[in-house]
Amino acid sequence: MVRGKTQMKRIENETSRQVTFSKRRNGLLKKAFELSVLCDAEVALIIFSTRGKLYEFSSSSITKTVERYERKIKDLGLSTKEIQENTQHLKDGDISMAKKIEELEVSKRKLLGNELDACGREELQQLENQLERSLNKIRARKNQLFRERIEKLKEEEKLLIEENKRLHKECRIERHRSLSNQDAELIGERRGEEVETELFIWRPERRMA
Repeated sequence: MVRGKTQMKRIENETSRQVTFSKRRNGLLKKAFELSVLCDAEVALIIFSTRGKLYEFSSSSITKTVERYERKIKDLGLSTKEIQENTQHLKDGDISMAKKIEELEVSKRKLLGNELDACGREELQQLENQLERSLNKIRARKNQLFRERIEKLKEEEKLLIEENKRLHKECRIERHRSLSNQDAELIGERRGEEVETELFIWRPERRMA
């Protein structure tokens, strides 16, 4: 069975949300461990559940990793406020992208004829116009492909006609050559029949004195 794509939004059902959190938390901790072992990276992971329960992983020490992080941020000249602003900007971008994806999914379902009960007359008219424009583009593309195919077939037909003419010409030449050889043989046979030796043998006559 093919799993559907999970929508990036809050799971409303509390039980499903808790099950998803548990599965994904364990998967995230496992990936962090694999990254630290396979790549010899210093990894620190901190997770708080909705109930405030702490889950953490560190390849060395959480405290040391956080201190190293703070020193790195200080060296880069970034303040905590700037980091928060950048993080918030990324979150806003993710939320905006998720909304656009959801809108596209809804539009696709409507174009396929689903979830039309809540659509008004104007929205249905817009969908119809959009489908009509899409159909016109599809028909135009299909006709273009047909024309290209017909032109290609015409070119192939032209080449076949030329090839047929060439073969007919060669066939006539070969037939003429064969007939010429047969005529020559027939003429030779006739000449052989006409050239005969007329030899008559008679008793020798006595010559008169």
